[in-house]
Amino acid sequence: MAPKRSSSGSVAQSAKSHGGKKKHQNNVENGSAMVSAPETVQHKGTHAVTEKEKKKQNFIVRTVWTVVMIAGFFILLSAGHIWIMALVTAIQILTFKEVIAVANEPAREKKLPYGKVINWYFLATTIYFLYGESVVYYFKQVVLVDYYLLPFATHHRFISYMLYIIGFMIFVSSLEKGHYKFQFAQFAFTHVTLLLVVVQAHFIMNNIFAGMFWFFLPASLVIINDIFAYLCGITFGRTPLIKISPKKTVEGFVGAWISTIIIGMILSHFLIKWKYMICPITDFSANAWSGLACDPNPVFVKQTFAVPSFLVPLLHLKTYEIEPIHFHVMVMASFSSLIAPFGGFFASGLKRTFQIKDFGDTIPGHGGITDRMDCQFLMGFFSFMYYDSFIATHHLRVGSVLETAIQSLTLAEQMQLVSSLHKYLYNQGYITDETLECLEKN
Repeated sequence: MAPKRSSSGSVAQSAKSHGGKKKHQNNVENGSAMVSAPETVQHKGTHAVTEKEKKKQNFIVRTVWTVVMIAGFFILLSAGHIWIMALVTAIQILTFKEVIAVANEPAREKKLPYGKVINWYFLATTIYFLYGESVVYYFKQVVLVDYYLLPFATHHRFISYMLYIIGFMIFVSSLEKGHYKFQFAQFAFTHVTLLLVVVQAHFIMNNIFAGMFWFFLPASLVIINDIFAYLCGITFGRTPLIKISPKKTVEGFVGAWISTIIIGMILSHFLIKWKYMICPITDFSANAWSGLACDPNPVFVKQTFAVPSFLVPLLHLKTYEIEPIHFHVMVMASFSSLIAPFGGFFASGLKRTFQIKDFGDTIPGHGGITDRMDCQFLMGFFSFMYYDSFIATHHLRVGSVLETAIQSLTLAEQMQLVSSLHKYLYNQGYITDETLECLEKN
């Protein structure tokens, strides 16, 4: 029995001792927890401060680069058309590079041949075709009379097509077994990027040829809409607009539309007073201080319009004078507010597909060029189509007449045409007898 008591006693003592140790251990743990609690709070506080400092730093960098970009843009705008064209070309190439890089990441892992080379070859071919079309169209009187440029001008489309066929053959030759699906997907992605980026940017270039107004105003409308969409969204935004961009709201969308129309009309009122903005390009050396002059397009000249009959009693006016461009600005502002943002939604969907935050880090604090230009390409393309359909005045150009004479007349007929022009100018008193005799001898 003694051993039992001793055993039970020892068991009890052991249990007591174990309980005491456990209690002591709990006290130690609780104590350590109590000691570490302030440290955790301090760590969280440090983390919060770090996040705050990070956001502040990012805001400063973003603001500085915004000012730099705006200042640089206006410097180039004043320097002349050629500098703005160079800017558009650089943006076009950098945007293509960023978008293609997103899809090219798996290609590096697969180590497929010629993938990157093919992409850049197709870009160069597309730029050659599009820019050549513009140069031939706007400067026929220059390229068609040059001995070396004439073959390239008259056969430009055929040359461009053959260059594309060479790229097509290189792509087919690079196909590797086991990667067909991936390579064809890359081929399709490259062509879609060329269509949405390079082709649309080309029409922005044509807007510059038509006059700086048709480049500057559409680009400004997109920026204005973006700013007021943010301001109206954080002020009145309640209703989500589209799932692909959860932060966009209906109130911000509508508020930005109204604001863009109002500010766009005010901006156009001042721009049309500056000949540098409304005159088509005729000299690449022209700039904001060169005194560019032209006969303005009729949309920039005041015209008289009848007031709708139901508004006459209210306004006490039957007619009013205004430049027709303001009506066109309302249409363009509506497109920049209601349609162009879908370019941004498209870019957001693409980024979600590839699980990236930005297309690149080309612009500190802003991400990539594509993140800033996603709406501008749609807007630029629309502006050209709208201008060409409703505003452009299609007069017969010297280049068009020259093209017809060179391509449609025989050499004898061309000589007869030149002789007839000489006689016409002589009969009108523009050239003297000596000049006519000299021209006829030559």
